[in-house]
Amino acid sequence: MNPLELHIDPARLKFNFDALAQIGATGDGGVHRPTFSDAHLSARKWFRAQIENAGLEFRADGAHNHSAFLACGRFVIASRTFAPLSVNSAAKQSPNSNAEIASQRSLAMTTTLLLGSHLDSVPNGGRFDGALGVCAALEVLRVVKENNISLAMNLEAIDFTDEEGTLVGLLGSSAIAGKLKRESFQNPRGGRDNLLAGMQRAGVGEEGMLSAQRDNLGGYLEVHIEQGARLEKAGCNIGIVTDIVGITSYKVIFIGRADHAGTTSMQDRLDAAQGASAFCLAVREIALKNFPRGVVNVGKMEFVPGAFNIIPERVVVALEFRAPSVDELDRMEKAFLECAYREASRIRLAINLEFLGKHKPSPMRARARRAFEESCDALGLSRLNLVSGAGHDGQMLTSLCPVGMIFVPSVAGASHSPREFTNWDDCVNGANVLLHAALKIAA
Repeated sequence: MNPLELHIDPARLKFNFDALAQIGATGDGGVHRPTFSDAHLSARKWFRAQIENAGLEFRADGAHNHSAFLACGRFVIASRTFAPLSVNSAAKQSPNSNAEIASQRSLAMTTTLLLGSHLDSVPNGGRFDGALGVCAALEVLRVVKENNISLAMNLEAIDFTDEEGTLVGLLGSSAIAGKLKRESFQNPRGGRDNLLAGMQRAGVGEEGMLSAQRDNLGGYLEVHIEQGARLEKAGCNIGIVTDIVGITSYKVIFIGRADHAGTTSMQDRLDAAQGASAFCLAVREIALKNFPRGVVNVGKMEFVPGAFNIIPERVVVALEFRAPSVDELDRMEKAFLECAYREASRIRLAINLEFLGKHKPSPMRARARRAFEESCDALGLSRLNLVSGAGHDGQMLTSLCPVGMIFVPSVAGASHSPREFTNWDDCVNGANVLLHAALKIAA
């Protein structure tokens, strides 16, 4: 069969996507499926049902990653048809045991190409983020199975745990890559109590998560919405990701002195809010002037004691910055931390810095990018090279296997919001490019 004749089933993809969007649906068109919430666990039950209904093998690992597995590798198929018989053990084995042993050995020797994304969402997020990638990956496996295609690799459509970071962030992919550390559970982004409660609801434990590392992966491919407006503005069908940015985060804590807001003169105040506010404005200017490819964000400020009539004694600033290269990320870190000390000392404040974490920038492999490029060209779809400003599970896997990622246009660039939307023709295009790229990589 000519691979160009193969396409995903648009109606089936749409039916599955719409069904999934009803799980955790909000009244304004979005979804609310934080990791291990009731809605998230329901979405995973739905995913398992689709896997089993399609005649695929359901798998779940210690990190609670859920996946559909299709043993389509040529070595696996051959071994199941012509299972070698061990003369020494033939008398001791049941008629089927040698075939089973050979099949298990061949599965271990055959690499697996991962496709997928995530079913969890940010609070009150959009329908497309992650969900499109999981539905498209499942559809690819169904097409390969229905057409009895033999490949050099097995295929697996995976739903990673906690991509969005409700609890830890990139938890499932970090576990697979062997990058999840025990310390990750001590001071997680979402708080330890929330993490433990979620793990209990899901029936998973720390030891299982720490033992979920995998090898023998032949690659990882993902289709995702852009979450920006570059493709839409360019009138382009597909974005081919060249790099995923690195991300560094800190808590920057400005410490002053709590005093009466009415009786303390402006000259005598040690106002933590003044230092924090000046810092927030300054880092924006530093980024604009010195880091054209980087971004910085202050997403949260906590005022202590937080009363109308008390001068803030302490302000906790949640600082995050991103850049596509290690050099840029390191220089941003130096510039922003120097700025924090400078603004604090200028008005006699103390300062504490709490390092929260760092994900290094991740370049996509040339082989995966080339497969996507050739697939776009063969399908007559326009393409544009893009850097991903958002973090994704693929960045955790780059040390394990070739990773590639494509974007489809986001209307008005909206994401992490009920306004998130991608035209269905673009979703179908992305799924077809994923199918053809997977066939190229796994051939």
